[in-house]
Amino acid sequence: MKSWAHFLLTYKFALDEVGTKLQILNEEFQFIHDYNPIEHMKTRIKSAESIAAKLKRKNLEITMDNTRSYIRDIAGIRIICSFSTDIYRIYDMICSQNDVQVVQTKDYIKHPKPNGYQSLHLIIQIPVFLTNRIEHVPVEIQIRTVAMDFWASLEHKIYYKYNEGVPAEIRQELKDTADLIASLDARMLALNNEVQSQKALVKPEA
Repeated sequence: MKSWAHFLLTYKFALDEVGTKLQILNEEFQFIHDYNPIEHMKTRIKSAESIAAKLKRKNLEITMDNTRSYIRDIAGIRIICSFSTDIYRIYDMICSQNDVQVVQTKDYIKHPKPNGYQSLHLIIQIPVFLTNRIEHVPVEIQIRTVAMDFWASLEHKIYYKYNEGVPAEIRQELKDTADLIASLDARMLALNNEVQSQKALVKPEA
């Protein structure tokens, strides 16, 4: 048990590293541009029970080697931002970090899931410096707007309530609502762009 606890602790350290890095990037961006692209962040470490269940679904033995090789979402961080353009701005900032390796990108914003789900998913690897070695640990990053996160949260609760057996009419309502969310995001972005352009036209008083 202690070896497993130590093993999972490296994922907690990786999450700390990524969280600190994102906080620094956000604060610097705020200082330079007077605007912070990150509204807030949520972190989580997958439980031992969830890891075991996922390995079983993959018909794999529950070992640390299999966990390390086949499960890449033990450490997760969700980044919530105001506008869809912020998502790709944050993505570019992450990719520009020399010690971050982007292993996988899934863009569910340009290509939403059939149920309407939208988010940008990344799997990155980041070095964690331990007392006697360096571990390159995977971290899952999800980047989405406030509106996307609101929809995803409610969709998850509905699917949990129905144990994934959601009636067809409710699935259609969820898809229609996701389309409304995407339209709302686009309108809010356009409104923000208009505000910024008007603000640029206002000359400061002498």
